[in-house]
Amino acid sequence: MSILWPLALFAGSCIAVQAAMNARLGQIVNNAWLATGYAFLSSFLLVIVLLYLFNAKTNTIHWLQIPFSSIPWYLWLSCLLSAFGVGSMYWLIPKMGVGTVMSYALTGQLIMAMLISHFALFESPQKLISITKLIGALLLIIGLVLLNKD
Repeated sequence: MSILWPLALFAGSCIAVQAAMNARLGQIVNNAWLATGYAFLSSFLLVIVLLYLFNAKTNTIHWLQIPFSSIPWYLWLSCLLSAFGVGSMYWLIPKMGVGTVMSYALTGQLIMAMLISHFALFESPQKLISITKLIGALLLIIGLVLLNKD
C-alpha cells in the first residue's frame, strides 16, 4: 500500500465536511445551486492564486504551449458532471443527511472507478475487475444497506 493513503483519507474527509457546509449554505440562501456556484467560483479563485504562488519562481505555465486543439472534446464536459454531482449533493444532504448521501456517493464513485479502471477509460491505468474486487463491491453494497438501515 502506498504511503499516500493518509492524504487520500484526509482529502475524502475534506469533501464530506465541505459538502455538509455548502449544503447548509444552500439552505440559508435557499438555493443549492447558488451554494454550488459559490463553491466553484471560490475554488477557482483559490486555485488561480495557488498556481501563481507555486509557479511564481519557475514560471512553468506557458499558456500558448498548451495543446488545446489536441484535447478531446469530451474532456471539457467534465465540468457538467462536477457541477451536477456537487450541486445534487448540496440539495440532497438537507433531505437525507450527510452520512447517507456520502455513503451512496462513495459507493457510486467506487463502482464507477472500478469500471473506468477495468476498461482503462480516459487513458487511466488498467486494473481488471477480479472476483476479489467483485466480492469487495458486493460487501460495499451490503455495508451501504447496513449503514442506511433505520
